[in-house]
Amino acid sequence: MLIDTHCHLDASEFDADRSAVIERAHQAGVGGIVIPAVMRAHFAVVRDLAHATQGACYALGIHPLYVAQSSEADLDALDAALEAAKDDPKLVAIGEIGLDFFVPAVSTQEGRGRQEKFYVRQLDLARRHGLPVLLHVRRSQDALLKHLRRCPRIGGIAHAFNGSFQQAEQFIAQGFALGLGGAMTFERALRIRRLATRLPVESLVLETDAPDIPPAWLGRGPDGQPQPVRNEPAETAGIARVLAGLRGMDVELLARQCAANAFRVLPRLPRALAAGAAA
Repeated sequence: MLIDTHCHLDASEFDADRSAVIERAHQAGVGGIVIPAVMRAHFAVVRDLAHATQGACYALGIHPLYVAQSSEADLDALDAALEAAKDDPKLVAIGEIGLDFFVPAVSTQEGRGRQEKFYVRQLDLARRHGLPVLLHVRRSQDALLKHLRRCPRIGGIAHAFNGSFQQAEQFIAQGFALGLGGAMTFERALRIRRLATRLPVESLVLETDAPDIPPAWLGRGPDGQPQPVRNEPAETAGIARVLAGLRGMDVELLARQCAANAFRVLPRLPRALAAGAAA
């Protein structure tokens, strides 16, 4: 089974043909899709979408790029939503949370401080509710790890990982798998491709981050130049083929191993995928 461990299926880019996108994913062998929220207004949206979609599940959290427009009340609402969903088989994690030190508008000293405040609060919620986390990691590996070391092992997935080998080992030691997606499919992405081949296969999971981070075969126009294009969960299959090729593995074996890794770091995932879609 292929599992897309990070897909923003609720995004407006899918509004015109979401059902067709889901069908293409199923036809490509994608049996699981994890849909993370990014802000309070999306909590009910991702929950309802997961319940309406066979093989989908969801996570609730506040993304670091949305903390500037979020409040303490939103964190309280997240706590309440997690409590209300404690018996919901489709809820598998808290996310997408983390730190982004790449985007200038949120990377000022004040912006970083606010991001860290929301990140720490959401780690506390993860510990209280017994859930793993889906981490946004962009030029923020060391700061993320600093706070993780202060917590009991929470675990989860470091999404779209692009840190050093040593940082990768530290996330793995904290109980995390590392998400690999479209960026890995570009030959010039030397750091990610080295990680893909050097790290234990037991530490890797597949993802698309759709509609973002399209793989190489989608991200070029006829003239070979980069072009904006929508990514889809069906592309998990191609991403698996690239990772299998880099590691010299059979793609079906690779897919099974990555699915097993996802089940390990997201312990509620098997039950979530077994739960049917709402009629």
